[in-house]
Amino acid sequence: MVKIDFPEPKFRMKKEDNKEFIFDAFRKLWVRLTPEEWVRQNFLQYLIQVKNYPASLIAVETEIKLHDLRKRCDIIVYKANKPWMIVECKEMNETLNESVLQQVLRYNISISSEYLVITNGSLTAGWQLNMGQSTEINEIPEW
Repeated sequence: MVKIDFPEPKFRMKKEDNKEFIFDAFRKLWVRLTPEEWVRQNFLQYLIQVKNYPASLIAVETEIKLHDLRKRCDIIVYKANKPWMIVECKEMNETLNESVLQQVLRYNISISSEYLVITNGSLTAGWQLNMGQSTEINEIPEW
């Protein structure tokens, strides 16, 4: 497992019709604050503030095509104009199990990134893919 020390959150939030929203600076829009969105927004801030990833090279909720299906990938980090890392976020009470791993592996069929990460905010796991081999990582790579 990967240890993540999330930075202090500094989010713009609002409430409308008894529903909470958070401003997603990547998509430049207000989105419904769900448990999964909370994990996604915190993980994005971790990548930028702690790991110094350039915000301009991070895509959020990107639609990908998987055979005839259209899916949405939570986070894709690009490096050298290619997908470098895929991050799949789940809400905190969801278990990171084989099903979650298979989901990110399916996404990688059409993306072909070097790193795969799954997180529920409490636990994070990741793998580096190289020449058909996967190696579990114990920290998110530095930029």
